[in-house]
Amino acid sequence: MNSTTHPYAGNGQHTGSYYAATANPAPVRAELVGDQQVDVCIVGAGYSGLSTGLHLVEKGYKVAIIEGARVGWGASGRNGGQIVNGLNASLQTIKKRYGEDTANFVAGLVQEGGQIIRERIKTYEIQCDLKDKNIFAALTKAHMNELEQRMKLWASYGIRNQQMLSKSELRQHVASDLYEGALIDHSGGHMHPLNLCLGEAAAFEKLGGMIYEMSPVISVDTEATAPVARTSRGTMTCRTLVLCGNAYLGSVVPELTWRVMPVSTQVMATEPLGEERANALIPQDACVEDIRYILDYYRLSGDKRLLFGGGTVYGGTDPDNIEAKLRRNMDKVFPQLKGVRIDYAWSGNFALSFSRVPQMGRIGDNTYFAHGYSGHGVTGSHTFGRILSEAIDGDLSRFDVFKDVPWYPFPGGRIFRVPYSMVGSWWYGLRDKLGI
Repeated sequence: MNSTTHPYAGNGQHTGSYYAATANPAPVRAELVGDQQVDVCIVGAGYSGLSTGLHLVEKGYKVAIIEGARVGWGASGRNGGQIVNGLNASLQTIKKRYGEDTANFVAGLVQEGGQIIRERIKTYEIQCDLKDKNIFAALTKAHMNELEQRMKLWASYGIRNQQMLSKSELRQHVASDLYEGALIDHSGGHMHPLNLCLGEAAAFEKLGGMIYEMSPVISVDTEATAPVARTSRGTMTCRTLVLCGNAYLGSVVPELTWRVMPVSTQVMATEPLGEERANALIPQDACVEDIRYILDYYRLSGDKRLLFGGGTVYGGTDPDNIEAKLRRNMDKVFPQLKGVRIDYAWSGNFALSFSRVPQMGRIGDNTYFAHGYSGHGVTGSHTFGRILSEAIDGDLSRFDVFKDVPWYPFPGGRIFRVPYSMVGSWWYGLRDKLGI
């Protein structure tokens, strides 16, 4: 493998995460060298790119994915591993901003990503520690009211997989006195995100797809009849180009640079807790997140560690001490874990859109893109990959709905988007503390 240092990925190896340490075996793939041609070229071997590519090779297309580092190197291989239905922006927000028709459309697909993930795991026998159920925990009475309204709204769209939990009922799922209660989504879940990514890549290649690693794209020609993606050592010419770099696409495509902002979030993994201790913490093995603006999220791994994440850094930089950043919150949730050893701590970027609604669109006639999942990319990326594949195959019905949803730049442009977002997060954090 080429050991060149790349601008955003260092030497291209996976970050020092628990996921990388427990990843299933995967081949080291070649760089893109020379001039090649395919039907569809996809930039980015994360969930969006792999979902799009896998759907297309299943339809018989000749597809290549170009990845700047290793498969799953970015958010797809570092995230909290939670299968959470919905977008960052709530159905209520979408209804208010974009109207009832758009809300009906979004409600019809908010569970689709989780269904796709489960279908992929079953069809291609992907070993990734899949578990069911996720819990939205409330710290205040106001949070409980918010969750009750959310459940009622989702039920009005025919989504009835959710159930309110009182404080005592939640104790059967989470051994913490921090919360007022919760909402459990029985159709949610969690898994090992990097192993899901690696399994989807293997399935894609088994069906004839090609993946090139360690090949950062330095420019793209989206105006040509046959778009071209260029790396330092090769070019890929295609009938259709798909841009799935998300938070790590950088300035390669200027039209997309200002649409999203990289934001880092952090995760750490404890030492193995053992069956008895781990099961006492989260008896039903669901994943959990609270509903504050800057939230905590956590779950048990397949080998019974607690994976605990949270915090945000706008602009996508890494904190100096991740354990120190997260440990205080973990000790609040589970004081019984004070002093437990932390074996892994890591950070990674997701792409935040100003509206918190993912963006999908087209540049010119033959270049598509999807990005901006705003922290809800595990399910959203799988859904958007299917919708992109439908559009490329000639069915634009669902693609056109998202393409036409208005997007808004961050106030202040590139220079001021970080301080603007920090002020916003401070305000919403204050509201959380005040319980309003």
